[in-house]
Amino acid sequence: MRVSDLIKKKGASVVTLPPTATVTQLLETLDEHRIGAVVVVDEDGGVVGIVSERDVVHHLRGGSGTHSPLSDLMTAEVHTCTSGDDLVQLATTMTEQRLRHLPVVEGGRLRGIVSIGDVVKARLDALEAERDMLEDYLRR
Repeated sequence: MRVSDLIKKKGASVVTLPPTATVTQLLETLDEHRIGAVVVVDEDGGVVGIVSERDVVHHLRGGSGTHSPLSDLMTAEVHTCTSGDDLVQLATTMTEQRLRHLPVVEGGRLRGIVSIGDVVKARLDALEAERDMLEDYLRR
């Protein structure tokens, strides 16, 4: 299974904010969409960062306020994937690198986002389908 298969099932919608958005705006967005991370994009839609609820905790714990721009706390070195990437390999990379969210980027443009939960669910679904096929085969 490839990232493109996952995106077809879950959709390509990605919640984004500009680097000038504040921590308060981020928290409202995370709550509104019930998500754990937001991709930070420039005016042209290019990925310039990613920011998660964990980043907010570290930021606030350090004494910074909620009026800070996202550029102050976002991860600017963003790991990404492409639609052609294999999900099994992606799961390994996400686990080894301790990444919970990977933007899907094609030709410099944001095309979706994959979470570790998406990858685990897809893998479990594939294993369940394989088990069902084997059970059907054994019943014949």
